[in-house]
Amino acid sequence: MMATAVVAWGILGLAVSLLALPISLLFSKAKSQRIGRCLHHGIMKRFIAFLKAVGLIRVDLSPLESLNHIDHPVIIAPNHTSLWDAIFLIATIPHALCVMKKSILCNPFLGGGARLAGYISNQSITGMIRASANALRDTDHLVVFPEGTRTRPESRWINPIKGGCALIAIRAGVPVIPVIIRSNTRFLQKGWPIWRPPAFPIRICFEIAPPLVPVAGESAHHFNQRLQAVYETELAKPHPLRRQVASVEN
Repeated sequence: MMATAVVAWGILGLAVSLLALPISLLFSKAKSQRIGRCLHHGIMKRFIAFLKAVGLIRVDLSPLESLNHIDHPVIIAPNHTSLWDAIFLIATIPHALCVMKKSILCNPFLGGGARLAGYISNQSITGMIRASANALRDTDHLVVFPEGTRTRPESRWINPIKGGCALIAIRAGVPVIPVIIRSNTRFLQKGWPIWRPPAFPIRICFEIAPPLVPVAGESAHHFNQRLQAVYETELAKPHPLRRQVASVEN
């Protein structure tokens, strides 16, 4: 069943990518991006609903839904446990703008739709910071994974955070809201082959930490240290889905 779901995910992604060119030709850039984000939101929402309906996953999205009540620009910053983390955020936050790897933006199945939605590449740190800060003038929810990649199996709680998220927050003058993601499996984490099934159901938990606000004159390095401490403190707390050491697989 999971294999079918993954194939369907790829087909839906390809369909959006094929629609990207005619949409971008018919509408303005701003409207094309709104359409692209709405398409992604609708598809991901239905994909998650399907996975829940057939019993493949158990997840409560209400913590993420609470982010929709924020009516000012913020950076939503989850730890990056798995390849499909972004799906849950896009499925829950209708107009989320995401920062992504260039490899995803160039992917034949996912790239066209991601570019249509105006998602930002993290290939150039300078370009990413500038584009993200500019986007936050018009966008309330910017999704950035501070690790820059999925958490490595050998990392105890989280990879060392890269500087991009802090630099964007300081430049744009917006708070960062850490999102804590936990799961009972390492499915689709670093080193997990996409064809290897996990034990079902997959359980995923989301928690929203208090926002971190850049202090006047604060360096990106110091802000990064504060953000890193939030993840390490929260992820180390006792929890049924607390991350296991790399030698243990659920």
